[in-house]
Amino acid sequence: MNRAERVDRTAIAGELERTRVHLHRLLDEVSDASLRRRSAGTRWTNEQLLFHMVFGYMVVQALLPLVRVVSRLPAGVGRRFAQVLDAGTRPFHVVNYYGSCAAALVYNRNRMGAKADRVIGALSRRLQRESESTLRRGMPFPVRWDPFFTDYMTIGELYLYPTRHFDFHEQQLTLDRHEPTE
Repeated sequence: MNRAERVDRTAIAGELERTRVHLHRLLDEVSDASLRRRSAGTRWTNEQLLFHMVFGYMVVQALLPLVRVVSRLPAGVGRRFAQVLDAGTRPFHVVNYYGSCAAALVYNRNRMGAKADRVIGALSRRLQRESESTLRRGMPFPVRWDPFFTDYMTIGELYLYPTRHFDFHEQQLTLDRHEPTE
């Protein structure tokens, strides 16, 4: 996204909805055995990875207020904050892994879709209410935490993050799909 351009809310909302619908399709079309299978390139099972994909949307929901605050502080504060977070990358990854393992026990295939509906719906509604100036506000990010974090991200760019995260991790799923039974 070129930071000088207006944020295309319609396109972002469309991508949010695309992934929400796709998640439901995945959850409906796979067997329990397929969800218990290991994913490719991660230590998670498919079900844990699916929750982690939903968690990306939850992370954005939590980050939005933080970016609003930090973006109003002197630039040096934001840079230092990102450096401190980057220094904590190792514990972050441990918590990220085990947190997704544990959370998938609660937000399993039976609850995950509803959680995604609530979070993605809230993000979509919030996106439509954001002013253009707010969407341009941003802060430095801990680039070692996630390959889709850049050294500086605007709120508009942050709304794009969970879909990129979802699409990336979808390639690591090892699901056997079947037609849903009616």
